[in-house]
Amino acid sequence: MRILLTNDDGINAPGLAAAEAIAAELAGPDGEVWVVAPAFEQSGVAHAISYTGPTMIAQLGPRRFAAEGSPADCVLAAVSDAMGGLRPDFVLSGVNRGNNSGENAAYSGTLGAAMEAALQGLPAIALSQYLGPRMAGMEDPFDPARRWGAEVVRRLLAAHRTEPDADYQLFYNVNFPPVPTDEVRGLRVAPQGRRRSRGFTVEPFVSPTGRRFLWVRGGAQDAPADPGSDVTLNMEGWISVTPMRADFTCHASLGPLAEALGAPS
Repeated sequence: MRILLTNDDGINAPGLAAAEAIAAELAGPDGEVWVVAPAFEQSGVAHAISYTGPTMIAQLGPRRFAAEGSPADCVLAAVSDAMGGLRPDFVLSGVNRGNNSGENAAYSGTLGAAMEAALQGLPAIALSQYLGPRMAGMEDPFDPARRWGAEVVRRLLAAHRTEPDADYQLFYNVNFPPVPTDEVRGLRVAPQGRRRSRGFTVEPFVSPTGRRFLWVRGGAQDAPADPGSDVTLNMEGWISVTPMRADFTCHASLGPLAEALGAPS
């Protein structure tokens, strides 16, 4: 088994080390684990690619590379260059520090890498570890992901069905809950939710030199969301799995919109 790892927190992130442990368990002694990850943190870049400039890549060790680009760039770099023409059996992105449930999914570089892998025709799973006050005192906040990660990935790969003629392959958004490892209740499939609170904002800051800057500020991660959504299930102690694809079309709106516009769909 050949596994490609990437993330958006950077090549030195502790969550990537957690993903490497998960991948090593899955690959076994005869498998291969490749790492192509951003040289620097790329959180919040979503599915961005470095279309207008080059991406520098450096080999740090056997099957280990750092690229000065986005997570999606890293997937492209791996399948087109770093892996020497080899294709991975699947791609793991993460383990992200913080959740990618709800509206966070729209901004996530972790999911951007998984989306790019799916567009390349590869099975892809994004892994994120929700953080919260109930985890205070844990030596390793990624322990729930370490403990459950390999099992969740195995079950997803067994359930995944490649559709050669499909326009958009599925990829999967997995979020581990913000609870101690022994309090994880199990696995649930859930739709993407939306927290009922103000989302991202900006906060002004004036530097000592008098220049004005803006910092992006996130909203409350424990804000309520719809029952049964990924956000709600995570807060209740469940691991959530959300199937996704790169087709942004609101299919339910095609007919009504065509009728309203007098334009056949």
